[in-house]
Amino acid sequence: MKLLFAASEIFPYAKTGGLADVAQALPAALAKQTDVLSVMPLYDFIDREKFALTSMNESFQITLGKDIYEISLFEGMNRGVRTLFVHEATLCHCITPYGNKNGDYPSNDLRFGIFSKTLVIMAEMFKIDILHLNDWHTALAALWAKEVLPELPVIFTIHNLVFQGLFPRESVERLGLSEHYFTPEGIEFWGKMNCMKAGIAYSDVVTTVSPTYAKEILLPEFGCGLEGFLQVHTSKLHGILNGIDTVLFDPLNDPALTKHYSAEKLSGKKSNKTLFCKAHGLTDADKPLIVFIGRFTEQKGLDIIIEALPKLLAMKLNFAILGDGDETMAETLMSASKNYDNFSILFGYNESLSHRMYAAADLLLMPSRFEPCGLNQLISLRYGTIPIVNDVGGLHDTVRDIDDTDSSICGQGILLSTLSSTAIVKAVKRSLKLFASKKHFSKISKSNMHCNVSFEESSKSYLKLYRKTI
Repeated sequence: MKLLFAASEIFPYAKTGGLADVAQALPAALAKQTDVLSVMPLYDFIDREKFALTSMNESFQITLGKDIYEISLFEGMNRGVRTLFVHEATLCHCITPYGNKNGDYPSNDLRFGIFSKTLVIMAEMFKIDILHLNDWHTALAALWAKEVLPELPVIFTIHNLVFQGLFPRESVERLGLSEHYFTPEGIEFWGKMNCMKAGIAYSDVVTTVSPTYAKEILLPEFGCGLEGFLQVHTSKLHGILNGIDTVLFDPLNDPALTKHYSAEKLSGKKSNKTLFCKAHGLTDADKPLIVFIGRFTEQKGLDIIIEALPKLLAMKLNFAILGDGDETMAETLMSASKNYDNFSILFGYNESLSHRMYAAADLLLMPSRFEPCGLNQLISLRYGTIPIVNDVGGLHDTVRDIDDTDSSICGQGILLSTLSSTAIVKAVKRSLKLFASKKHFSKISKSNMHCNVSFEESSKSYLKLYRKTI
């Protein structure tokens, strides 16, 4: 079985979020059991020399609407997976994958239309047995595949239903799509073109990145306007839990860490904490260290954290935040950091720093309003950092409350039953009480580090689904 796995970003070449991590780790796990080709755009900001990417001397043309586009292919190796790169000037001439400080690129419909149509050509070119598409950036490939390769099985994975690829009606003509697709049963959505709907409607199987999220998106509060459409296609909807790359995220061998450690020898974790606190001006490293790592958005519950911040920082703890996003939130956090010596705010995306934070922290705060799967809590388990999470989506599937003795879920943490500043303060107080019980805290931390958070089991589920679909 030959699989073509397509995503708009793959770590380490391009990363804006968890999709990139999954698009590296899942194919690497699948490649141990089947033949995998990964595909992504070759954006201009990718360093071809650094990653040893070479031209395949393979080029062809595609037509979208009235225009013709020249496609070139490149290749490299990523964690044992042959990775192909699509280059076309309109698609790849950018400084970030999707947009800049002014918002999304206006040409994203055309850019990812080019990528999606190219995927169908590549599926035929490389004699692919199954095509696995990820999120709206690749979704139109499901539609075109049914036109050109009707026998080719197509899997479409929803990583986050919020981002649907909505564009003006004119995009239908711009991309050369037939008008008969522009219906409520197809890609029309309140007078606009919806790429996500193409992936759902024209694929053979739709997956989400956790079982609970697969159920949640059928409900109005999580369905983002597509709950009714998804209910029509519920027979082909499956939830398969994400994992992480346990080679990349390994406290015993992580090159980002000054001190390595394991569940059997946790002393190195304390050293990482001391070093981090000293480097970022946090006083008294003996106090519990809580971290938040992620985008500054309401989805991640950062607005609720900000509301709770004065009460949190009045407690005997250190708190560090890493991320970027909403400028108003960023300014509020920066202002708070000037008034408290137990609070540090770090802006931007920094992979190595995030690893050091997971290793240093005692607790991870992750009060997401919704979470398709979430990788941060899985990484925290791996690094012996106990998560404090809202009980939704993939968080529900991967973390059980420390007082829940009936659940079969391996990961233990503090669960919020409701999302409010009061609930966060209450949960943090619980975590501090747990931290004070050193022996109990250490036992949970060590137990979490032994949880299997890899893609091993998930890859088996995908392979079973691939074979069934074929």
